[in-house]
Amino acid sequence: MKSLKIFATLIFSLLVLNISAQQKKYVMVIHGGAGTILKKNMTPEKEAAYIAVLTQALKTGYAQIQAGKSSLDAVEATIHVMENDPHFNAGKGAVFTHDGRNELDAAIMDGKTLMAGAVAGVTTVKNPISAARAVMEKSEHVMMVGSGADQFAKDAGLEIVDPKYFWTKERWDGLQQAIKEDSTKAVLDHGSKKTELLGSKNHDYKFGTVGCVALDKAGNLAAGTSTGGMTNKKYGRVGDAPIIGAGTYCNNETAGVSCTGWGEYYIRNVVAKTISDLMEYKGLSVAEASKIVLDKVGKMGGDGGLIALDKKGNITMPFNTEGMYRGAITADGKIEVNIYK
Repeated sequence: MKSLKIFATLIFSLLVLNISAQQKKYVMVIHGGAGTILKKNMTPEKEAAYIAVLTQALKTGYAQIQAGKSSLDAVEATIHVMENDPHFNAGKGAVFTHDGRNELDAAIMDGKTLMAGAVAGVTTVKNPISAARAVMEKSEHVMMVGSGADQFAKDAGLEIVDPKYFWTKERWDGLQQAIKEDSTKAVLDHGSKKTELLGSKNHDYKFGTVGCVALDKAGNLAAGTSTGGMTNKKYGRVGDAPIIGAGTYCNNETAGVSCTGWGEYYIRNVVAKTISDLMEYKGLSVAEASKIVLDKVGKMGGDGGLIALDKKGNITMPFNTEGMYRGAITADGKIEVNIYK
């Protein structure tokens, strides 16, 4: 009799543990880029700095949600923290184009209404994610680019800065190195008579694009992404981040998605929308759908990662690189931050 009681107690404990695990509900997930991020190349100080800003970003967005603000407010506030920190390739820490400029891209999407806004190639907007939101809420359009987007942001009352604001030594040195590598590859390609494609020959090996997906108290999802693009990019190249359906997508019925990586492959695979479609039409979980699509990107030769959060509070953060700056926070405020694989 005693052994039966012990057995029953054990079974009950396991059931309680299982239910608790199933009830772990996330309200926000973020990324700060994926790429060749190795612990051996990271100083303890730099690692601590990344962890600190990712934690701060999560706390900032969580405070918005706790205050009853919308998921859009949470996403915008969270991304501001990362755009204002030079560790990431977004806002203040944006990489340089071949011409020595900083051209910024961003997108935001409302899962409740499917409204979206995006900007590409802006050079004077301090926080591009806010420009994307302004396009969504204060215009009839979804995307604006270049000087027109800069002017719109100014007219919308956003904070405008001198382009020098975005200059950082680390990113400038990164451009010089990329130009040097480009020149070497051009000579090698010419020598072996390979067909040369116009544009950059290198791709950025440390993607620092930032993104956030949030779920508010009303059950609405929002997703946003902000980036400085690719080091040494030419001809006004635009990646996946500001393209709705490629690098950013959100639908209350499925999930919010923000991507980071080699943009050309994310555009060609329409990554963010395809994840949503697999969930909607095939009934896959957010984790299953994300894995299938990222595997496809990898098979084509693309690398990077993504974050996704569904309407039930389930998250996934897959990547096929050596690391991805990432973090999440649960409904009860528990924070998780990771960098390496």
